[in-house]
Amino acid sequence: MQRKQQRAFIALGLPLATGSLVLTGCTGGSSTTGTGSSSGGGKGTLTLVETADIQGWDPANQPSYQNWTAPAVFDSLLRCDEHNNPSPAVAQTWKVNKESTGITLHLKSGLKFSDGTALDSAAVKASFEHVEKSPNSSRYANLKITTPDSSTVTITWPDQQPLIVRKICDAWLASPKWLAGGKLNGTPVGSGPYVLDSSATTRGSVYTFTRNPSYRNPKAFPYQKLVVKIMTSETAAVNALKTGQVDGTLITQASYNEAKTSGLGIATMSGNTTRLLITDHLGKKVPALGKLDVRRAINMVFDKEAMANKLYQGHATPASQIFRPGTSAYIKGLKDPYPYNVAEAKKLMARAGYANGFTVQIPYMQGVGLDALLPYVTQQLKLIGITVKQVTLSGPNAISELLSGKYPMPLWQLGNYGDPLQDIQDYALQDGIWNVEHQKDTKIAELWTQILDGDKEQRIQAEQAVNRYITDQAWFAPMVYPQNFYAYSKRVRIPEITDFSQLNPQLWDFK
Repeated sequence: MQRKQQRAFIALGLPLATGSLVLTGCTGGSSTTGTGSSSGGGKGTLTLVETADIQGWDPANQPSYQNWTAPAVFDSLLRCDEHNNPSPAVAQTWKVNKESTGITLHLKSGLKFSDGTALDSAAVKASFEHVEKSPNSSRYANLKITTPDSSTVTITWPDQQPLIVRKICDAWLASPKWLAGGKLNGTPVGSGPYVLDSSATTRGSVYTFTRNPSYRNPKAFPYQKLVVKIMTSETAAVNALKTGQVDGTLITQASYNEAKTSGLGIATMSGNTTRLLITDHLGKKVPALGKLDVRRAINMVFDKEAMANKLYQGHATPASQIFRPGTSAYIKGLKDPYPYNVAEAKKLMARAGYANGFTVQIPYMQGVGLDALLPYVTQQLKLIGITVKQVTLSGPNAISELLSGKYPMPLWQLGNYGDPLQDIQDYALQDGIWNVEHQKDTKIAELWTQILDGDKEQRIQAEQAVNRYITDQAWFAPMVYPQNFYAYSKRVRIPEITDFSQLNPQLWDFK
């Protein structure tokens, strides 16, 4: 339910093209035309690729990035679009109180979970209480839930929640009977459009779903069957798409030309920023990172133009701030304060007392875009004496370990959002999921108060002040804004992409 975009997997960004360390990049491959197969299209079976396995079925621990398994089996009270506008789902109507500390929702009648349990206010209360207790769900801490009747739920927090509707949209609902049983890695029990077919499912390989006959709105999901295949090899995924074995997969810049010349549909999205997150800006784990000159030096060793043109094969633009262009926190015309200059970076390192550099661990995961990016970053940091030790993370606990604070400078193609309040919450506030060491900063706390208490103009001014502050303090090393691509069979329609992070189509976007 935490959905870690938006929080972790959203945040995973998209795989990067596999270029060389000198940024020579790759070119397209085969020109074979993909024609699809009986596995997809029409009202039959929709087969999608995910590049990383899920961590289980706990609704409090579901990623939203390229995760089509969670919305297959679970439903939510509301559904938010790419602009964070809500629409009815399990709840028919809702109202946020004027203090933005609480929301009252009225549920649709007659809904049930796939085990026959009633989806009423008591069930909603059980789901939210479950997520509140999850160690990965700080966004839902200290909530209070009241159920005046079986169809009414009021959820409140002790303080103002500027993204309260987003929290409601992100929360998955599950059968209270199933939650109480404690076997959350078994067959999930939700009220979504599909149910898991355990007999045709192999953990880590393929997940098969059949239609839920009691789903509230079957027309929104036209396919009778859903199959999700885990494929960490992009080459294998693209070949499967071209030969009709699957209907859609995320692709990188390396596969763009091949997909285009093969006659596949390609959706283009712009929803992340490639960056280093220097979360140990107080230097508690790595003292050197507590030095502003060191953080600024790190920013200056990356040739962003070369990265955009060659490592991303022209499908990216240089970035000097982490917020999405066009959002209220983005500062238009901001000159890059840290242009590529290795010689000047060396001077800053020496001035900080680290002329000989230091060693830092950076985590790596397969299938999330680091295969070409991390070697390049390692090479460039070495120019100023910083030695990178790659730590490979894998298995069901990989994301939890990534976010544990053990690694003070993660490298990620991290999502940015349609509403910059979510960026600030996730990346700058003390309890932000990607502020992995949860270091407090009084200036950020002050500006956040201004955001909460100000009018629209004051809020925007405070958002941009946050942007200037974290840029000046070099909490991040933004590199590029890459374009993201989703390739799909021509027998599948994707009229729009409603993902808040613009990183992948949502399950309900496939028509």
